[in-house]
Amino acid sequence: MNKKTIKDIDLKGKKVLVRCDFNVPMDEQKNITDNTRIVAALPTIKYLIENECSVILCSHLGRPKGEVKEEFSLKPVAKELSRLLDKEVIMANDVVGEDAKQKAANLQKGQIMLLENVRFHREETDNDPQFAKELANMAEVYVNDAFGSAHRAHSSTAGVAAYLPAVSGFLIEKELEFLGNAIENPERPFVAILGGAKVSDKIGVIDSLLEKVDTLIIGGGMAYTFFKAQGYEVGNSICELDKLDLAKNLMKKAEEKGVKFMLPVDTKVGKEFKPDTESKTVKYTEIPAEWEGFDIGAETIKIFAEEIRKAKTVIWNGPLGLFEFDQFAIGTNEIAKVLSEIDATTIIGGGDSAAAVKKAGLEDKMTHISTGGGASLEFLEGKKLPGIECLLDK
Repeated sequence: MNKKTIKDIDLKGKKVLVRCDFNVPMDEQKNITDNTRIVAALPTIKYLIENECSVILCSHLGRPKGEVKEEFSLKPVAKELSRLLDKEVIMANDVVGEDAKQKAANLQKGQIMLLENVRFHREETDNDPQFAKELANMAEVYVNDAFGSAHRAHSSTAGVAAYLPAVSGFLIEKELEFLGNAIENPERPFVAILGGAKVSDKIGVIDSLLEKVDTLIIGGGMAYTFFKAQGYEVGNSICELDKLDLAKNLMKKAEEKGVKFMLPVDTKVGKEFKPDTESKTVKYTEIPAEWEGFDIGAETIKIFAEEIRKAKTVIWNGPLGLFEFDQFAIGTNEIAKVLSEIDATTIIGGGDSAAAVKKAGLEDKMTHISTGGGASLEFLEGKKLPGIECLLDK
């Protein structure tokens, strides 16, 4: 991914439009409950300020579906950015309206402004050329630093690059470096751990990783589809009956490629889908009819951990159990702990796995935690990401 970054072009004194990923969680009172994504954007913003740029930031928040909704306003983000930068961040009341255009025109070197939620306009997700052009008209250079949205071809993630010189910020550069190296040039043994609920969400990734890894570890809800494909009872566990042939083919492909394909050997099952349900651990071949699998068992944790400890590169995407419920978070937490202790490059592929690692308090112990769940999955699949493709080549 040989793309130009903000270091590769002359930015001094320029007006720069930066697409960030400020899609952060908030509580009912509009307090930001996790500012990770805002903090991740700071190195790029600070670099631009040091280069005397006038900085126009834009982002989406939630899914307002093309309507102006106060609950999806970026005002709390402007406030948090001002606090983190110890500098006023000017808030525009619209995206490409009079207020935004006027404030952008008057923006001085070293000043920062934030446009309102780009998804207040349906044209954003439609990648409407006129809307992209109006965004671009406010600036002289475009910087994409929103890896979490890089797999979307929207006006602010890809469209504007048709009208401005486009480069990446430091966050996208870092993502491409870690994910790219892991895929193209991993130190071996290379282990991938895939969890999450459905095989269908990860078909492309499993297929692509089987060409590259030494070991593929499968956990989470999708393991039960593989058990069923081998003819075992899975009770009420999540299972995609229309994907059984596919599961068989993937296991066969692993065998042909000489990839070690590891599934759980025991599973923690519960009676119902609630935090305090009755639970027990059973062999994967003996899941009772009325029970549902919610986590990997102790024996599996031991076997998976042994394999992971041999690795030099590990990519993990998707939790290994129902980590939102404490009694079924043990597998995910224990594997996160093993990853935090090994001498290897450890990459967490965004989304729920990143949330699980943070919940376990181990984020500082990982080499890299991706800021984009969907984007990192598509990248691992080998798909081209529109928000990266549109940037200038080195």
